[in-house]
This record gives sequence, C-alpha cells and structure tokens, in this order.
Amino acid sequence: MAIIIALLIVVLGSIIAYMLTEGKSKKRKFIIWGIALMIAVAPFLSFAIGLTYASIVKSGWAALIMWYIFPVIFMIGLIMLLTGIFKKKRVSAPDKGGG
Repeated sequence: MAIIIALLIVVLGSIIAYMLTEGKSKKRKFIIWGIALMIAVAPFLSFAIGLTYASIVKSGWAALIMWYIFPVIFMIGLIMLLTGIFKKKRVSAPDKGGG
C-alpha cells in the first residue's frame, strides 16, 4: 500500500508541475520542474523503487538502494532549478533591414 501511495504522490506532483508549466517560458519550466523533481518526485520515487526492489529480492537491506537513487534524482532537479534561475532570457536582435 505504501508503494502505491508513493507512486500516486509522484504522479500527482508530475501532473501539477505539467499544469503549472503549460504555456510558460523555458526558464519558468526549468524552475517548476526542478522544484517538482526535488520535492515530489525524488523522495517518493526512490522510496517506491527501494521497497519494490526489496520485496522482489526478499531482503530488507535491499531497500537501502533508495539512498543511492534519491540523491541522483534530487541533483537532477537541483541542476534544472539552477539552470532555470541563471538562464538568460533570449533577446532577439532587431532586424537590420539591409535588403
């Protein structure tokens, strides 16, 4: 049951992030998806994967794989967040009109 709840939180967080980024700039998308990955996806997805793997191999110690998965997903989210924060807005050059 805990695995299903964790996966529901991941799906719900992804849907909310998608709805918040619809029609927004790339900079805003990076920021929102970075936060969503760090808060909603990383902890709950690593928990679900860890418990699933532990139940498959029938070892409680195997659940510690979540301690390896969580930082990887969290760092991806942090990189996306920082990319969104420090990304320069693209300014299109005015047309020279030299035709």
